[in-house]
Amino acid sequence: MARSAVSITRKAASLAMSSALALPLMAMVAPGARAVGMPQLDFANPLVTGQVIWGGVIFLVLYLLLSRSALPKVEKVLATRRLTIENDLDIAHRAKAHADTAVNDLHQARRSAMAEAQANVEKVVEDARLAALRQTQEMNARLAEDIRQAEARVAAARAQALGSLRQIADETAQVLVHQVSGISVPGDVLAGRVNDAATAHGF
Repeated sequence: MARSAVSITRKAASLAMSSALALPLMAMVAPGARAVGMPQLDFANPLVTGQVIWGGVIFLVLYLLLSRSALPKVEKVLATRRLTIENDLDIAHRAKAHADTAVNDLHQARRSAMAEAQANVEKVVEDARLAALRQTQEMNARLAEDIRQAEARVAAARAQALGSLRQIADETAQVLVHQVSGISVPGDVLAGRVNDAATAHGF
């Protein structure tokens, strides 16, 4: 864009220079030319010829000043602006690339964090399940041991109670036989009878 602007400016200056040089040539070629109602084209008048010559000189001076002084400065400014814009665009492209990379890294980190969190949740759930299973097994083992000990205590208490009952039954049978018949039966015989009766009734 800067180069096209400089090119257009140079073309305009060249056109103005050509126009300024063409007017004196027209005055020399047609010194008697005069347009009706247009005294500025009366080249027979010395004032008009002088104005045309001075106009050409002024255009020539302006062209030289523009081509040697102003136009290089304008071209330099435009080139500097072009370089600045290109550098800014390059920086913007690099920043966009870095931003895209950062966004991709962020998405990857988010997916990794979600996968890790899911794995941790599953591990915690599995650990809790195994811990609950171990606690259940330990509790069942303790309950089984408590039941076994309780059954042992019940069996011991039952055996002790049955022993006491047989002893009481022997003594009671001894007293009853002695009171009813007045005969003293030997203890071992009476104990055998009582034992047989208890066994028959499931004691």
